[in-house]
Amino acid sequence: MGTKFINLKPATTNRLYYVTLAFNGTATMTRFILTLIVCTSAFLLTLDKTRATEPAPNVLTQEQQAQLTPQNILDELMAGNSRFVSNNLTERNHSKQVREAYAGQFPKAVILSCLDSRIPVEDVFDRGVGDIFVARVAGNFINEDILGSMEFACHVAGAKLIIVLGHTHCGAVQAAIDNVQLGNITPMLAKIRPALKTAQPFSGNKTSANPEYVAHICCENIRMAVRMIRKESEILKALENKGSVEIVGAYYDLNSGTVSIVEEK
Repeated sequence: MGTKFINLKPATTNRLYYVTLAFNGTATMTRFILTLIVCTSAFLLTLDKTRATEPAPNVLTQEQQAQLTPQNILDELMAGNSRFVSNNLTERNHSKQVREAYAGQFPKAVILSCLDSRIPVEDVFDRGVGDIFVARVAGNFINEDILGSMEFACHVAGAKLIIVLGHTHCGAVQAAIDNVQLGNITPMLAKIRPALKTAQPFSGNKTSANPEYVAHICCENIRMAVRMIRKESEILKALENKGSVEIVGAYYDLNSGTVSIVEEK
Protein backbone atom coordinates (compact mmCIF):
# COMPACT_ATOMS: atom_id res chain seq x y z
CA MET A 1 0.00 0.00 0.00
CA GLY A 2 1.49 3.38 -1.02
CA THR A 3 1.46 6.49 1.07
CA LYS A 4 -1.64 8.64 0.47
CA PHE A 5 -1.89 12.35 0.95
CA ILE A 6 -5.08 14.15 1.76
CA ASN A 7 -5.40 17.70 0.52
CA LEU A 8 -6.78 19.59 3.47
CA LYS A 9 -7.94 23.17 3.16
CA PRO A 10 -6.29 25.09 4.63
CA ALA A 11 -3.36 22.64 4.61
CA THR A 12 -0.14 23.14 6.53
CA THR A 13 3.10 21.21 6.61
CA ASN A 14 2.43 19.99 10.16
CA ARG A 15 -1.06 18.77 9.35
CA LEU A 16 0.16 17.01 6.21
CA TYR A 17 2.94 15.32 8.23
CA TYR A 18 0.53 13.93 10.84
CA VAL A 19 -1.94 12.68 8.24
CA THR A 20 0.91 11.00 6.33
CA LEU A 21 2.17 9.41 9.55
CA ALA A 22 -1.30 8.09 10.36
CA PHE A 23 -1.62 6.39 6.98
CA ASN A 24 1.88 4.96 7.22
CA GLY A 25 1.05 3.57 10.70
CA THR A 26 -2.16 2.00 9.38
CA ALA A 27 -0.27 0.33 6.54
CA THR A 28 2.39 -1.00 8.91
CA MET A 29 -0.22 -2.38 11.29
CA THR A 30 -2.08 -4.02 8.42
CA ARG A 31 1.09 -5.72 7.21
CA PHE A 32 1.84 -6.88 10.75
CA ILE A 33 -1.61 -8.38 11.23
CA LEU A 34 -1.49 -10.15 7.87
CA THR A 35 1.96 -11.55 8.65
CA LEU A 36 0.75 -12.75 12.04
CA ILE A 37 -2.25 -14.51 10.48
CA VAL A 38 -0.10 -16.24 7.87
CA CYS A 39 2.48 -17.41 10.44
CA THR A 40 -0.20 -18.67 12.84
CA SER A 41 -1.98 -20.56 10.08
CA ALA A 42 1.27 -22.17 8.97
CA PHE A 43 2.08 -23.21 12.55
CA LEU A 44 -1.36 -24.75 13.10
CA LEU A 45 -1.16 -26.58 9.79
CA THR A 46 2.24 -28.00 10.74
CA LEU A 47 0.92 -29.01 14.17
CA ASP A 48 -2.07 -30.79 12.63
CA LYS A 49 0.18 -32.65 10.19
CA THR A 50 2.46 -33.71 13.06
CA ARG A 51 -0.46 -34.99 15.08
CA ALA A 52 -1.88 -36.80 12.08
CA THR A 53 1.37 -38.71 11.55
CA GLU A 54 1.54 -39.86 15.19
CA PRO A 55 -0.25 -43.20 15.54
CA ALA A 56 -3.14 -43.07 17.99
CA PRO A 57 -2.76 -45.59 20.85
CA ASN A 58 -4.59 -48.84 20.16
CA VAL A 59 -6.37 -51.04 22.67
CA LEU A 60 -3.96 -53.46 24.35
CA THR A 61 -3.91 -56.95 22.86
CA GLN A 62 -3.38 -60.24 24.70
CA GLU A 63 0.05 -60.62 23.10
CA GLN A 64 1.11 -57.15 24.21
CA GLN A 65 -0.19 -57.76 27.72
CA ALA A 66 1.80 -61.00 27.97
CA GLN A 67 5.07 -59.19 27.20
CA LEU A 68 4.68 -56.68 30.04
CA THR A 69 6.11 -56.98 33.53
CA PRO A 70 4.65 -55.45 36.69
CA GLN A 71 7.56 -52.99 36.87
CA ASN A 72 7.09 -52.00 33.20
CA ILE A 73 3.48 -51.19 33.93
CA LEU A 74 4.23 -49.24 37.12
CA ASP A 75 6.86 -47.18 35.30
CA GLU A 76 4.41 -46.52 32.48
CA LEU A 77 1.66 -45.40 34.84
CA MET A 78 3.99 -43.07 36.73
CA ALA A 79 5.16 -41.58 33.43
CA GLY A 80 1.52 -41.09 32.52
CA ASN A 81 0.95 -39.27 35.79
CA SER A 82 3.82 -36.92 34.92
CA ARG A 83 2.05 -36.12 31.64
CA PHE A 84 -1.19 -35.52 33.55
CA VAL A 85 0.52 -33.10 35.93
CA SER A 86 2.09 -31.19 33.02
CA ASN A 87 -1.23 -31.14 31.11
CA ASN A 88 0.24 -33.14 28.25
CA LEU A 89 -2.19 -36.06 28.03
CA THR A 90 -2.01 -38.41 25.07
CA GLU A 91 -4.54 -37.71 22.33
CA ARG A 92 -6.79 -40.73 21.81
CA ASN A 93 -9.58 -41.69 19.46
CA HIS A 94 -11.91 -43.04 22.12
CA SER A 95 -14.64 -43.98 19.66
CA LYS A 96 -12.14 -46.13 17.76
CA GLN A 97 -10.87 -47.68 20.99
CA VAL A 98 -14.41 -48.53 22.09
CA ARG A 99 -14.97 -50.39 18.81
CA GLU A 100 -11.65 -52.20 19.12
CA ALA A 101 -12.30 -53.30 22.71
CA TYR A 102 -15.80 -54.72 22.30
CA ALA A 103 -14.62 -58.32 21.70
CA GLY A 104 -12.37 -58.63 24.76
CA GLN A 105 -10.18 -56.85 27.30
CA PHE A 106 -6.57 -57.33 28.37
CA PRO A 107 -5.83 -54.49 30.84
CA LYS A 108 -2.44 -53.90 32.41
CA ALA A 109 -3.46 -53.08 35.96
CA VAL A 110 -6.26 -52.83 38.49
CA ILE A 111 -6.51 -49.70 40.60
CA LEU A 112 -8.51 -49.42 43.80
CA SER A 113 -9.35 -45.76 44.31
CA CYS A 114 -11.39 -43.73 46.73
CA LEU A 115 -14.83 -42.64 45.57
CA ASP A 116 -13.72 -38.99 45.52
CA SER A 117 -14.87 -37.28 42.31
CA ARG A 118 -11.68 -35.20 42.13
CA ILE A 119 -9.61 -38.23 41.16
CA PRO A 120 -10.24 -39.07 37.47
CA VAL A 121 -8.24 -42.29 37.63
CA GLU A 122 -7.78 -42.94 33.90
CA ASP A 123 -6.67 -39.36 33.30
CA VAL A 124 -4.42 -39.33 36.37
CA PHE A 125 -2.36 -42.10 34.74
CA ASP A 126 -3.02 -41.04 31.13
CA ARG A 127 -4.77 -44.27 30.23
CA GLY A 128 -7.34 -45.04 27.55
CA VAL A 129 -10.13 -47.54 26.93
CA GLY A 130 -9.19 -51.08 27.96
CA ASP A 131 -5.96 -50.10 29.76
CA ILE A 132 -6.90 -50.49 33.43
CA PHE A 133 -9.58 -51.91 35.73
CA VAL A 134 -10.82 -49.36 38.26
CA ALA A 135 -12.58 -50.26 41.52
CA ARG A 136 -13.87 -47.44 43.71
CA VAL A 137 -15.14 -47.22 47.27
CA ALA A 138 -15.01 -44.39 49.81
CA GLY A 139 -11.77 -44.80 51.76
CA ASN A 140 -10.27 -47.32 49.28
CA PHE A 141 -10.61 -50.20 51.75
CA ILE A 142 -10.65 -53.92 51.04
CA ASN A 143 -13.68 -56.20 51.30
CA GLU A 144 -14.78 -59.48 49.75
CA ASP A 145 -16.28 -57.81 46.68
CA ILE A 146 -13.16 -55.80 45.94
CA LEU A 147 -10.95 -58.86 46.42
CA GLY A 148 -13.11 -60.91 44.06
CA SER A 149 -12.88 -58.17 41.46
CA MET A 150 -9.10 -58.04 41.83
CA GLU A 151 -8.84 -61.81 41.49
CA PHE A 152 -10.84 -61.64 38.27
CA ALA A 153 -8.71 -58.78 36.97
CA CYS A 154 -5.41 -60.57 37.62
CA HIS A 155 -6.07 -64.30 37.57
CA VAL A 156 -8.64 -64.33 34.77
CA ALA A 157 -8.01 -61.20 32.68
CA GLY A 158 -4.23 -61.09 33.12
CA ALA A 159 -3.63 -57.71 34.82
CA LYS A 160 -0.16 -57.62 36.39
CA LEU A 161 -0.27 -54.69 38.79
CA ILE A 162 -2.53 -53.77 41.70
CA ILE A 163 -2.44 -50.21 43.02
CA VAL A 164 -4.30 -49.09 46.13
CA LEU A 165 -4.70 -45.36 45.53
CA GLY A 166 -5.50 -43.15 48.49
CA HIS A 167 -5.40 -39.36 48.49
CA THR A 168 -4.83 -36.24 50.54
CA HIS A 169 -7.65 -34.80 52.67
CA CYS A 170 -9.71 -38.00 52.38
CA GLY A 171 -13.18 -37.35 53.79
CA ALA A 172 -13.74 -41.02 54.61
CA VAL A 173 -10.56 -41.12 56.68
CA GLN A 174 -11.51 -37.88 58.43
CA ALA A 175 -14.93 -39.35 59.24
CA ALA A 176 -13.27 -42.52 60.55
CA ILE A 177 -11.05 -40.41 62.81
CA ASP A 178 -14.17 -38.62 64.10
CA ASN A 179 -16.03 -41.94 64.50
CA VAL A 180 -19.04 -40.60 62.61
CA GLN A 181 -22.33 -42.36 63.36
CA LEU A 182 -24.64 -42.11 60.36
CA GLY A 183 -26.60 -44.87 58.61
CA ASN A 184 -24.52 -47.25 56.50
CA ILE A 185 -21.59 -44.86 56.69
CA THR A 186 -20.80 -46.10 60.21
CA PRO A 187 -20.18 -49.78 59.29
CA MET A 188 -18.26 -48.61 56.24
CA LEU A 189 -15.95 -46.51 58.40
CA ALA A 190 -15.41 -49.50 60.67
CA LYS A 191 -13.27 -50.95 57.85
CA ILE A 192 -11.00 -47.88 57.97
CA ARG A 193 -10.77 -47.30 61.72
CA PRO A 194 -8.28 -50.15 62.37
CA ALA A 195 -5.69 -47.95 60.63
CA LEU A 196 -5.85 -45.63 63.66
CA LYS A 197 -4.45 -48.46 65.79
CA THR A 198 -1.92 -49.92 63.37
CA ALA A 199 -0.41 -46.57 62.38
CA GLN A 200 3.05 -45.62 63.60
CA PRO A 201 3.13 -43.40 66.72
CA PHE A 202 2.10 -39.79 66.06
CA SER A 203 3.06 -37.02 68.47
CA GLY A 204 0.78 -34.25 67.21
CA ASN A 205 -2.91 -33.50 67.60
CA LYS A 206 -4.83 -36.67 66.65
CA THR A 207 -7.95 -35.10 65.18
CA SER A 208 -9.44 -34.68 61.72
CA ALA A 209 -8.68 -30.96 62.01
CA ASN A 210 -4.95 -31.72 61.82
CA PRO A 211 -3.95 -32.23 58.15
CA GLU A 212 -0.71 -33.96 59.14
CA TYR A 213 -2.55 -36.54 61.22
CA VAL A 214 -5.10 -37.11 58.45
CA ALA A 215 -2.23 -37.70 55.99
CA HIS A 216 -0.60 -40.04 58.51
CA ILE A 217 -3.75 -42.17 58.75
CA CYS A 218 -4.44 -41.96 55.00
CA CYS A 219 -1.07 -43.56 54.27
CA GLU A 220 -1.54 -46.21 56.95
CA ASN A 221 -4.98 -47.00 55.50
CA ILE A 222 -3.31 -47.58 52.13
CA ARG A 223 -0.70 -49.88 53.70
CA MET A 224 -3.40 -51.72 55.59
CA ALA A 225 -5.30 -52.37 52.36
CA VAL A 226 -2.14 -53.74 50.69
CA ARG A 227 -1.56 -56.07 53.65
CA MET A 228 -5.16 -57.25 53.57
CA ILE A 229 -4.97 -58.13 49.87
CA ARG A 230 -2.07 -60.46 50.60
CA LYS A 231 -3.69 -61.85 53.73
CA GLU A 232 -7.22 -62.39 52.45
CA SER A 233 -6.53 -63.56 48.87
CA GLU A 234 -4.50 -66.71 48.40
CA ILE A 235 -4.81 -66.27 44.63
CA LEU A 236 -3.29 -62.79 44.56
CA LYS A 237 -0.62 -63.65 47.12
CA ALA A 238 0.44 -66.64 45.01
CA LEU A 239 0.60 -64.51 41.86
CA GLU A 240 2.74 -61.95 43.68
CA ASN A 241 5.04 -64.65 45.05
CA LYS A 242 5.58 -65.91 41.49
CA GLY A 243 6.41 -62.41 40.29
CA SER A 244 3.39 -62.35 37.98
CA VAL A 245 1.70 -59.54 39.92
CA GLU A 246 2.93 -56.65 42.04
CA ILE A 247 0.83 -55.00 44.76
CA VAL A 248 1.67 -51.41 45.70
CA GLY A 249 0.18 -48.48 47.56
CA ALA A 250 0.08 -44.95 46.16
CA TYR A 251 -0.98 -41.51 47.37
CA TYR A 252 -2.63 -38.88 45.18
CA ASP A 253 -2.17 -35.18 45.95
CA LEU A 254 -5.42 -33.33 45.29
CA ASN A 255 -3.56 -30.04 45.03
CA SER A 256 -0.91 -30.98 42.47
CA GLY A 257 -2.27 -34.12 40.81
CA THR A 258 0.95 -35.97 41.64
CA VAL A 259 0.97 -39.66 42.56
CA SER A 260 3.68 -40.93 44.91
CA ILE A 261 4.41 -44.50 45.98
CA VAL A 262 3.64 -45.30 49.62
CA GLU A 263 6.49 -47.33 51.06
CA GLU A 264 5.61 -50.24 53.32
CA LYS A 265 6.74 -50.07 56.95
